[in-house]
Amino acid sequence: MSINLKGYSTIGTNNKEAAEIFYDGVLEQLDLRKFPANDRITMWTSKEDGSVILAIAIPYDGEIAQHGNGTMKAIALGSQEEVITMYNKAMEMGAIDDGEPGMRAGKFYGAYVYDLDGNKLCFFNFGD
Repeated sequence: MSINLKGYSTIGTNNKEAAEIFYDGVLEQLDLRKFPANDRITMWTSKEDGSVILAIAIPYDGEIAQHGNGTMKAIALGSQEEVITMYNKAMEMGAIDDGEPGMRAGKFYGAYVYDLDGNKLCFFNFGD
C-alpha cells in the first residue's frame, strides 16, 4: 500500500454565495485558482499542480451544514507574517476569533478563527 498525504478538506456551508466571498477574500494571498465545480461545490486549486486546496459545499444530503466539534481545517503558510495576514483578512471578512496569532507549542506559530458557518480554521507556520 502506498500513501499520499496530499489532500484537501471540504467545508459545509448553508450560504454558498457568502462562503465564496469569505474564502475568496481569505485565500487571495495564496494565489489559487477558483473552480466552481457545480451549483453545490466550489473548489480552490493550486496554480502549480492543480491540486485542490479547499472546497466548500452545500451538503449533498440536503440537510443543514453543521460544523464538527473538534474538526478543523489547518492551512500551512510560509512565514509568521503570512499567518498574521491570513488571520487579519479572515477577521476583516467576518470571521470570529478563536486565538490571535502567536507561538503555541515549540516552533508552531498559529492563529485560529471560525468562518461564517462556524467551521474552525487554523493558519500556521512551523519553524519560521
